Amino acid sequence: MRKQKTREIESIDELIEIVKIEKQLSHVACQDLDLYKVNGILQNVEFRKCMFLGCNISAEMQMKLLKNDNLIFPKLDVPYNPYRARLYSISSLYEDYNPDKPESYELTPDYKIYKYYRDRGKHFPDSIYETLAQKLHDHSITDAMMDILEGFDNRKIVAIMGGHGLSRDSSDFKKVCEISKELVEKDFFMLSGGGPGAMEATHLGAWMAGRSEEELEQALIILSEAPHYSHQLWLSKAFEVINRFPKLKDDITDIGIPTWLYGHEQATPFASLIAKYFENSIREEGLLGLALGGIIYSPGSAGTIQEIFQDATQNHYKSYDMASPMIFLNKEYWTEVKPVYPLLFKLAEGKEYQKYLRISNSISEIVEDLLKFRLSGENH
Repeated sequence: MRKQKTREIESIDELIEIVKIEKQLSHVACQDLDLYKVNGILQNVEFRKCMFLGCNISAEMQMKLLKNDNLIFPKLDVPYNPYRARLYSISSLYEDYNPDKPESYELTPDYKIYKYYRDRGKHFPDSIYETLAQKLHDHSITDAMMDILEGFDNRKIVAIMGGHGLSRDSSDFKKVCEISKELVEKDFFMLSGGGPGAMEATHLGAWMAGRSEEELEQALIILSEAPHYSHQLWLSKAFEVINRFPKLKDDITDIGIPTWLYGHEQATPFASLIAKYFENSIREEGLLGLALGGIIYSPGSAGTIQEIFQDATQNHYKSYDMASPMIFLNKEYWTEVKPVYPLLFKLAEGKEYQKYLRISNSISEIVEDLLKFRLSGENH
């Protein structure tokens, strides 16, 4: 027998509208809701086989729910919400940050969560309580991200990978910005690991979509005053660009997917939304699996090379029922400095994804290849 799909309710207003019509609810998940606000309304509603994740519930209501095979997941004593219904925004992650006082970063939820995570053993937590809270949080982040991406054509979702150490004043940083900017202007949706370097360049490009080349150049000049993520003003300069050049596209154009495992690297505030995880392996697998429209690889080291071969494995065996473009930016780097491309091309012999392997220094060629791949899907 096919199991009934669980319906998710993530706002009080949504719940009120539903119970106006339905007085018996089953297989519903209420996430992070303050049910005290609607306690009177819910007295005449029967819930069966529902889930309540991190909700504020009166003792009377809890007793009623537990009698009817409902599951109640309690709030946990951690400095983050394990049942988040939405991804992080710039304002939620960097609340209380003052760009004029770089040291104020330590007042932000981002830093406080990282410090708590670090002090309790990072990826080896000191108790099962911490492990459970982290897993619940990461599950909620994945669920919230899929709520956003499920309406997108897979071939419009593109990721850019590359080193966290890529300097803001380098030519490759600028190229990544320009590629991402043009892709967003052509209705692509951008993903990255959400940190500094090539990841930041991805989201800066998306942020500057619709603006002129001169404005992008001005933004890069501001950022170059703090070229590396270890610079004290790295975050401050990003906020200076955000205030100087407000985003022109109101819709969500990109998601950064960082991790507190690398919490010493701050998440880029240029991302429309931030899907921040504790578990790096979930974050890596998800990032590569979502970008079915193709992945662009800018220069990077061990982490980027790991992603390349993980992506190649997905394409080799068509883990997601399709092969996607793997495009390498900077010919010299990927054929001489880190000669990954020749090996990958040999590995792909006889496989469909070999025809989607590209290496180029040209922004227009890279964008054109991704557009061709997207259109090939629309024509079938």
